[in-house]
Amino acid sequence: MTDWKFAQREPKDQLAHIHHFSMLKRYGHGEVVEILITIHEYVSPPDPGMPFFAQGDKEMNQRTAPCLPFGWGGTLLAALASCVDQIRRFPYEPQA
Repeated sequence: MTDWKFAQREPKDQLAHIHHFSMLKRYGHGEVVEILITIHEYVSPPDPGMPFFAQGDKEMNQRTAPCLPFGWGGTLLAALASCVDQIRRFPYEPQA
């Protein structure tokens, strides 16, 4: 356990270390949008087996069924990969 985790005294505080990533999503006729991905590394996650939660900053599939890409994982890589998979799977459809 890294030392920053000892700062949490109460599990209800949900102390988390924040990691940031970005990726470019191509859409339309060559347009590009940057998606920022924030990953929370929780000391006391809701599911003890999934301490990492990743979430993108932009909705995908906006015109059909809008969804914010996310992913949970036992490792930072698993949560990030799950979120990136959702970003790839769904189209980016900004309002015209």
